[in-house]
Amino acid sequence: MVFAGFGGQGVLFAGKVAAYAGLIEGKEISWLPSYGPEMRGGTANCSVCISDEPIGSPLITAPNYLIAMNLPSLERFIDGVEPGGTVILDSSLIDREIARGDITVHRVPSSRLAEENGLTGLSNMILVGKLFHELGFCTDEVLDEAMQKCIPPRKAAMLELNRRAVALGARQ
Repeated sequence: MVFAGFGGQGVLFAGKVAAYAGLIEGKEISWLPSYGPEMRGGTANCSVCISDEPIGSPLITAPNYLIAMNLPSLERFIDGVEPGGTVILDSSLIDREIARGDITVHRVPSSRLAEENGLTGLSNMILVGKLFHELGFCTDEVLDEAMQKCIPPRKAAMLELNRRAVALGARQ
C-alpha cells in the first residue's frame, strides 16, 4: 500500500495504523515513511507492506492499494498501481478522471465528510475506514487496537474521533 498526500494530512499516521493492524494480526510488516523537508504542507507518503511471507524490501514500486489525499500524490503514484489494484482518493480535493480501466477507483469525499461531521483533520482516517472495508484483512477490533497503539497518551481524547472517522469511511 502507498499512502500519499501533503504533510499535515496524517498520511504517515494512517500508514502506521495499517502497519500496526498487520503486526497485531501476526503478519510480516514494513512501514517506510518519506516526506519533503517542509513536512507540514510539503509532500509526504509512506509505503506499507503487509504479508504472510518475509518482505524483501520495504520500498513499493507497484502498490496493490494507493490512498491519495491530493492531486499531486495521485499523479505521482497512479501509473505505478498494479493492474487489478485499487485506488482510494479524496474526491473533495481530487476531481481528475482516472483513465486506467485496469484498476478499481473509490472516490470518497473525505475532506468534506470530515468537516461536515465534526472530524476536522481526520480525512485520513475516513480513507483508512474505506481501505479496511475494501481490504478486510483484519477485524474491527484489531483496527481499533492498532489506533490505540498509534495515538499517544497525550492525545487520548482523539481515539473516539478516530473511531468515528473510520466508521464513517467504512460506510462509503
